[in-house]
Amino acid sequence: MGDCKIRLSSSSSSRLLLFVAVPLIVVSVFVAFLVPKAYNWAFTSHYYPLLRRSSLPPPFPSASRNEIPYQAFQSRAVDGNGIEEALSNGSVISHFSSPPLAIEIQQTVGKKEESLNISMNGPQKIYSNLERLEFSLGRARAAIREAKNRNQTQDSDYIPYGPMYWNATAFHRSYLEMEKQFKVFIYEEGEPPIFHYGPCMHTYAIEGLFIQSMEISQFRTRDPHRAHVYFLPFSVTMITQVVYVPDSHEWGLMKNTAADYVNVIANKYPYWNRSLGADHFMLACHDWGPEISFAIPYLYKNSIRALCNANTSERFNPSRDVSIPEIHLPTGTTDGMIGGPSPSKRSILVFYAGGVHGPIRPILLHYWENKDTDVQIHKYLPKGMSYYGMMRKSKYCICPSGYEVASPRMVEALYMGCVPVLIKDHYVIPFSDVLNWKTFSVIIPVDEIPSLKKILMGISQTQYIRMQRRGLQMRKHFEVNSPPKSFHSNLLERDATKEKTFMQKKTKKTLLTIALSIQHEIRFTSKSCAPRVLPDYQNLKR
Repeated sequence: MGDCKIRLSSSSSSRLLLFVAVPLIVVSVFVAFLVPKAYNWAFTSHYYPLLRRSSLPPPFPSASRNEIPYQAFQSRAVDGNGIEEALSNGSVISHFSSPPLAIEIQQTVGKKEESLNISMNGPQKIYSNLERLEFSLGRARAAIREAKNRNQTQDSDYIPYGPMYWNATAFHRSYLEMEKQFKVFIYEEGEPPIFHYGPCMHTYAIEGLFIQSMEISQFRTRDPHRAHVYFLPFSVTMITQVVYVPDSHEWGLMKNTAADYVNVIANKYPYWNRSLGADHFMLACHDWGPEISFAIPYLYKNSIRALCNANTSERFNPSRDVSIPEIHLPTGTTDGMIGGPSPSKRSILVFYAGGVHGPIRPILLHYWENKDTDVQIHKYLPKGMSYYGMMRKSKYCICPSGYEVASPRMVEALYMGCVPVLIKDHYVIPFSDVLNWKTFSVIIPVDEIPSLKKILMGISQTQYIRMQRRGLQMRKHFEVNSPPKSFHSNLLERDATKEKTFMQKKTKKTLLTIALSIQHEIRFTSKSCAPRVLPDYQNLKR
């Protein structure tokens, strides 16, 4: 597995990876903003974190984390000097309602916060940073609500359009509002390879790619008072590689690593304690991400967890957590993965090849392995057969759960023009609050596996072609680009192409036109992961 260095000093205004940016803006409007003493994060040699839980003071000086009632933080907030301020009847940390936008706050004593004075021919009011942030989010909510009632435009290159979206105009407006104002504060505590670092190849590549992109993103702010959310920059995959002792089945050291990090930032900054983590988020694509998050009660109870393993039977909460796609990148890029033949050139009805992992795959293999030439179901890929080649020859590609619900097959199918067939239990499909998956995929309950062929044959050719084309349209939401670009950058590419064509006709392709063409091509079509040079942490002795 290759690793990415994400401590980059780029000043580019590269955009956030789309497949994570979209759900974060959806959840960000629900984030409410609701304060502890400094402590230095330390590491021993060989990048092993300080793991003694007793060596760190608890984040709440007067009580343990489990003893502090959630309601205690709903009516009052504590500033850096222990001075309490009355807020408003509990709404400040509500995820699901808009707090009052005009709350009069008294001048605090001691450490002062930036404030906004507004006079409307009446008494002067002082607004705190939190209230100003909430005011801006209130305006964004209003714009999104207004967009819900608008008619959809036919400009599918820029404005999303079609039944693949639950509400295309609302999604588009929320995306634009994100681009205008959404800000993320990243804690700088911690050292690689566990923090500010992650893999950018193979199955868990999303962890490293996201961390890398966030550190240089236009959405990052180094002023915590401007932040809407706060990112905990640890990689669960790297915790499993550096801290975990193979075959030990011991979770303690890994959980302590995550818990100690939260203790550090809770004692050094006020932001975790004032909201009990409600405006913080973590991201993990490794299967063990949910289990490690359980080491910090408020992390899985209050915080936003962006997880590939989005399993409701393992306490994934769709109303707060974010399901992200698992994307397998053998080389760290999508080169050679995107594209496939038209529906008329796909001769195989349905295809699957994979190991016997979890409870669903044995059922699939029992009923369909080597039973039907139209249903190509294999325990392991036969010798001489290309996995991606078979996907490109197939109309439908089965994406069953393994030991965990997440699988990269779903995204691979979209990349190659194969209609995904999802067979999963308790799975929250990525971006399902924005995308209507039933319009471009087939969802089959586990108990209907024996009827697999009958179900697929019952889909008319017209309906299949419609689903396949919709999948191609949705593919842009799952593509990995480096540097990141927005989903509607296709409009810019289209306009650039039109301008280039016009210049060719008028000036017979002058040197200036050639230069512009090269510039547009480099700017808009790069999908490679930039080369990184790092120590070989992969072989670090545990």
